[in-house]
Amino acid sequence: MSSEALFTLLILAVALERVAELVVSQRNAAWSLRNGGVETGQRHYLVMVVLHTALLVGALVEVWVRRPAFVPALGWTMLALVLASQALRWWCITTLGRRWNTRVIVVPGLPLVSGGPYRFLPHPNYVAVVVEGFALPLVHTAWITALVFTVANALLLTVRIRVENEALRNAAAPGGERVRS
Repeated sequence: MSSEALFTLLILAVALERVAELVVSQRNAAWSLRNGGVETGQRHYLVMVVLHTALLVGALVEVWVRRPAFVPALGWTMLALVLASQALRWWCITTLGRRWNTRVIVVPGLPLVSGGPYRFLPHPNYVAVVVEGFALPLVHTAWITALVFTVANALLLTVRIRVENEALRNAAAPGGERVRS
C-alpha cells in the first residue's frame, strides 16, 4: 500500500474520531442547555467547523496532488504528536465530563474544573488542536496545509479563547468561583 493510501487511512481515522467527538458534544451541549447553560460565540463556530474540515481535506488534497515524499524521521515524529494530541484531547473531554462540548456553553454556578490537564493549563484542549493542526499534515510532509491551518487557527483561537474566557468570567459561581464549560 502506498504512503498516500496509508495517510488517507490516517485522515479517515481522524475524521471518525471527529464524528465521535460530535456525538459526545451534542449530548453534552443538550445536557448543558437543559441545566441552564448559556451559549456564546455562535458567530465564530461555523468558521471553526469549516477550518477543521479544511484541515482534513487540505491535507489529503495536498498529499495526493503535490505528492510530497514521506520522510520517515518527520512522519513518525509527527504521528507521535498526533497521537499525543488525541490523548490530550480525550483527557480534556473526560475531565470536563458533561460540560465538554465544541461550543461555548457555560452552566452558571458550576465550579471551575481544576483537575486533569486543567491543573497545568487553562485551555489544554487548544494545545491539542494546535499540535494536531501542524502535526497531522506533516505526517506526510503536507507543509502548505500545516502552515495555512496553523496561521488561520491562530487567528480563530484569539477569538475563541477571548469568547470562552469572557463566558467563564460572566458565569461566576457563588463565592467567586469561576466555571468552565
